[in-house]
Amino acid sequence: MKEKVFFAVDLGATSGRTIAASLEQGKLILNEISRFPNHIIEMQGHCYWDLPALYREIIAGLREARRKGYEIISIGIDTWGVDVAMFGNDGGLMRNPYCYRDPQTTGATEKLFARYDAARVYESTGIQVMNINTLFQLDTLHRNGCPALAAAKKILFIPDALGYMLTGNAVTERTIASTSQMMNARSGELDEEILNAIGVTKDVFAPMADPGHPLGTLTEEVQRLTGLGPVPVISVAGHDTASAVAAVPAEDEEFAYLSSGTWSLMGIEVKEPIISTQSRELNFTNEGGVDRTIRFLKNICGMWLLECCRREWSTAGIETTYPELCDSAEKSQRFRSLVNPDNPRFANPASMLSEIAAYCRETRQPAPETPGEYTLCILESLALRYRQVMVMLHEFAPHRIKRLHIIGGGSRNRMLNQMTADATGVTVIAGPSEATAIGNALIQARTAGMAGSLHEMRRIVSNSTETDMFIPSHTAEWDDAYNRFITLPEA
Repeated sequence: MKEKVFFAVDLGATSGRTIAASLEQGKLILNEISRFPNHIIEMQGHCYWDLPALYREIIAGLREARRKGYEIISIGIDTWGVDVAMFGNDGGLMRNPYCYRDPQTTGATEKLFARYDAARVYESTGIQVMNINTLFQLDTLHRNGCPALAAAKKILFIPDALGYMLTGNAVTERTIASTSQMMNARSGELDEEILNAIGVTKDVFAPMADPGHPLGTLTEEVQRLTGLGPVPVISVAGHDTASAVAAVPAEDEEFAYLSSGTWSLMGIEVKEPIISTQSRELNFTNEGGVDRTIRFLKNICGMWLLECCRREWSTAGIETTYPELCDSAEKSQRFRSLVNPDNPRFANPASMLSEIAAYCRETRQPAPETPGEYTLCILESLALRYRQVMVMLHEFAPHRIKRLHIIGGGSRNRMLNQMTADATGVTVIAGPSEATAIGNALIQARTAGMAGSLHEMRRIVSNSTETDMFIPSHTAEWDDAYNRFITLPEA
């Protein structure tokens, strides 16, 4: 008998994978089918995603799952947020989607808010102002007279676009739409007044859908390409962080979470959006979660800094692994150099190594010189930024925060986990590292009637995964470093 599995497509900003997940006796078992890079295409001064290449990788993963003998119950896709694809009258992709790191949105927030009230946008959406948000991307394209936008008959977020390419059916899944800064946080619908302000009409977006919505079955073309039958595709929590937070193995509501990867997203789960003058001034965001929960969080530029440094070292012929870098960091001088990882200069510099060194010199600190010193600078800075955000979360949370759950690939970094516990003074529970794929698969399982409430889903996660606990060892050294850190420029 063939093993029945849920096929989870998990696409991040640097890589993607396909996973076969089976649910047996209350435990979820994951088997990786394929893993592949997700390259940003730099061309003619712009940055794009190669959507057809991602579609091809999904097809290849489905073929491989069939070759391995799996019987696929359903398919779900999650990706990063904010970016969109545009499709024409014939259903064809009009151009590769712009990447959120494209430089065209530099200064876009100021240009929009010069003619439309910023407070009105936040009051409706509850989303932090970042020039990468869909709102500013589309406004920029409209101001620049983008022909693809002018002719678009469908604008779909990336997981919805890939689902459309697989099934021919289109929806706008709420968790991914919530990242756009165009969706009303209370109603869960796109704000037509905001859309009109950027020259876009609501009818180019597909109908809204919640996580677990059956999108349709594979088209005849995809069936032919994969050798599969009419397998259902489920609109899971399309935003990868929403899927990941659904897989936090929390016992109760008294937790904060940190989804740690290229980006770090740190927040709490609440039932209603937290929208106030204070939350706006501190640039907190209210994104959608499973069961219409709200992920009240702050985006932090996470392991991106170290990933960029590793690429530069590799180009220079210096190959490094994370364990090697952490070993070197352990031998380096503590709190020698600190940076604010959310300073815009670190968003996409030509050289991250040069940018970090320049920031340190400008703030009268010694610049890192060795890979170990750079790594320690980045990890300590991240831990201190987590402390800064945790202080804010304590003020907003309607409940106590007794634990910090770190999920995602960064949860495997034991050095950073202990630093985070030490810096924040909160017990850290690390794992699962595959939270996004787990959440994706469990939403599919719930749609199939094999899992129940969000609490029950999290109990399955607890039964299925091992976690590590990091107890804070708070020292005056961390307090001194924090007092230095909060004086560093964020912008």
